Amino acid sequence: MTEPKQQSSRFTPIKSEPAVSFEFFPPKTPAMEKTLWQSIERLAPIGPRFVSVTYGAGGGTRERTHATVKRVLEETRLTPAAHLTCVDATRDEVDAVARRYHEAGVRHIVALRGDPPDGKSRFTPHQHGYENAADLVAGLKRVADFELTVGAYPEVHPDARSAQHDMDNLKRKLDAGASRAITQFFFDTDVYFRFVDRARAAGISAPIIPGILPVTNFAAVQRFAATCGATVPAWMAELFDDLDDAPDTRQLVAATVAAEQCLRLKQQGVTEFHFYTLNRAELTVAICRRLGLRGDNPGSGPRTVATGS
Repeated sequence: MTEPKQQSSRFTPIKSEPAVSFEFFPPKTPAMEKTLWQSIERLAPIGPRFVSVTYGAGGGTRERTHATVKRVLEETRLTPAAHLTCVDATRDEVDAVARRYHEAGVRHIVALRGDPPDGKSRFTPHQHGYENAADLVAGLKRVADFELTVGAYPEVHPDARSAQHDMDNLKRKLDAGASRAITQFFFDTDVYFRFVDRARAAGISAPIIPGILPVTNFAAVQRFAATCGATVPAWMAELFDDLDDAPDTRQLVAATVAAEQCLRLKQQGVTEFHFYTLNRAELTVAICRRLGLRGDNPGSGPRTVATGS
């Protein structure tokens, strides 16, 4: 692995424990639901700032997302954030979902444009829907005074005309009412720091939280990266080569890679991390422990979390 380059002047090294948040996706089967709630139970004592639940293309997981968020709210001491997109839905339909969340007690939404639904290669706004994420953020602020988080792309969104166009879009989302951005996953810390420097130069002062993806399946990560414009360094491919049939070794390598990435970020002043858990707890718990988070926060543990339904 390459050593990090000169430290960004926009960050100051810290020694305190960082804040974290975790992302989950709504389960499709009873077995997946059991795994999800076991992971939530394992991760809750770490004391995340919030946990988010994803939302499928075209609203395909709308009810499962709502049910998962509602259960987190009712059965744990965690603060849930619901993902919401503007794919294949009218403004009225999106607003109705947002109102349901607010009535249930959810005050934090991750507002995203969303991926194209199955069978389509490009996002096309609904005739009566929100045009983009900035439009969605403004609309959600009209529904209620939600805390809103948006996405950011250190290596440029695949649909953006240019890096500057992508940065302008991020600024529009924040100016519309979002309070922070979470990045797409990346593996080169310099990519993140260069992006933050460019954002600050563009007048963006909101927190830009690095999104961390622990590698549970390297082939799947390569597929994810191809669709979202993220770069998988050659050294990672070499590290994971020939480990398909060695799950224990693969797990150790994955934990080491992600922990080193987070430590480099922390050493250069990053104070908050967002983990894409893929509904698995083991790697994220190990990385958080390496960051100094031991998972003994009594105020964030589960109330009556069950491992199935």
